[in-house]
Amino acid sequence: MPRTPFIVYANVRKSFPGPSVTVTAVDGVSMEVAEGEFLAIVGGSGSGKTTLLRLTNRLIELDGGAIRIAGEDIAGLDPFSLRRRIGTVFQNGALFPHMTVAANIGITPRLLGTPPAGIATRVDDLLDLVRLDRKAHRDRLPHELSGGQRQRVGVARALAARPKIVLMDEPFGALDPLTRDALGSDYRALHEQFALTTIMITHDITEALLLADRIAVMRGGRLIEIGTPAELAASREPYVTELMTTPRRQAARLAALLPESGTV
Repeated sequence: MPRTPFIVYANVRKSFPGPSVTVTAVDGVSMEVAEGEFLAIVGGSGSGKTTLLRLTNRLIELDGGAIRIAGEDIAGLDPFSLRRRIGTVFQNGALFPHMTVAANIGITPRLLGTPPAGIATRVDDLLDLVRLDRKAHRDRLPHELSGGQRQRVGVARALAARPKIVLMDEPFGALDPLTRDALGSDYRALHEQFALTTIMITHDITEALLLADRIAVMRGGRLIEIGTPAELAASREPYVTELMTTPRRQAARLAALLPESGTV
């Protein structure tokens, strides 16, 4: 049974002026994201995926079309209030460098007027959720953390105001493979636990296949195809077919290189 549309993109368009020609970054994108869905948006550089994400919380303003969240056109909402309702995770964490881990996580609840005692409790609870020891990490500065720890703090900060929506822009791309895999799995578990609606930008189709319920493929500012991993695997759209060859080729090479596990 299909789930209720929660985020709706209706003929969304965005262009940027260039030195000699206007660049169309998002060209008439229409799609729906269901409540509780994990959607990955993939595509090469210049495909428009990050622009679409930034339009969703009004970090930039669209030129045409509409984006609706829970039936409300975001153009009529205060952009600052909108962003405080949406958790955002950036590449490399994008933490405030002069603020401690606890202060970074607690900044949105503080802006929303949460009492200090409530913020402290929320920070400790979130550190537990993202698997960071409270005592060891809450008073550290970002430069004292590893890349994986910074991203865990970034996820905690995104969840601090109990949002229903989380936007993720290449959240795990700069991490080593083991940390990336662990963080992806941990975030997917949090997505399920809190019934979040997540939109994640990634250039890695394998990551998208492993984490997302559906995948939107963009190219040249346009939505080429959207579907489940199984639907994309059966696609006859040439670009999607080309995109799907990478994980298939890697799987075949790994199967040839790695011996089968023996049974005990």
